[in-house]
Amino acid sequence: MASASSSTALLRQSPPAFQSKPAPSPKPTTITLSLNRKLPSFRISPKPHFRKLSSGASGARMNATAAASYAAALADVAKATQTLDATAADVERIEKIFSDPPVAEFFASPVISLEKKREVLDQISATSSLQPHTINFLNILIDMKRIDLIKDILKEFELVYNKLTDTELAVVTSVVPLESQHLAQIAKGVQKLTKAKNVRIKTVLDPSLIAGFTIRYGNGGSKLIDMSVKKQLEEIAAQLDLGDIKLAA
Repeated sequence: MASASSSTALLRQSPPAFQSKPAPSPKPTTITLSLNRKLPSFRISPKPHFRKLSSGASGARMNATAAASYAAALADVAKATQTLDATAADVERIEKIFSDPPVAEFFASPVISLEKKREVLDQISATSSLQPHTINFLNILIDMKRIDLIKDILKEFELVYNKLTDTELAVVTSVVPLESQHLAQIAKGVQKLTKAKNVRIKTVLDPSLIAGFTIRYGNGGSKLIDMSVKKQLEEIAAQLDLGDIKLAA
């Protein structure tokens, strides 16, 4: 599986070819795409308001809607091929790869040719064990000049996957990696609270917590369980009227 660092190395081995080509305006018609005839087609139907490019809040809403449409298309193919769980694993791999800033900047750059992006994607795909339809999907995003939405698309896919599988996502943040048995206990606790059929745990490291951990779950991470030492020290400081004292990270 390709790591973020190995993806960066690929970019360094293949210097980008710079071009200056204006991006064509998106068409308001229904788009049916299939780069591989053996794979199901991805159907993405832009809404009428896609006809006019906009900026600010309206532009953000348009991108969010587009990301949701692409995520739904990927989920539909995953369901049709009975590879929903495997596709979710692919999404996690892609998320790690694109979390590396040089990788994200390379694919989002409008001046780097589509050919160069496809070339680097082929190298990443060859070492990432991605499924054929996932690779096909990434190529579609490059061809449609929508690869810049990849992070939003991955987030939207996660929401779709969780809904389809009755899965609750819990983000566990700690100073150091927690043991697997501790994560299993947290998953059981979240499952008991939410009554969800499944619980997926994502881990994040944050040295500013000092010790302990936090758990975010619910719609958009709206619910928080804070078991960190930082939180405990802040509460003590508040009780002692030491609100002006800032704890060092």
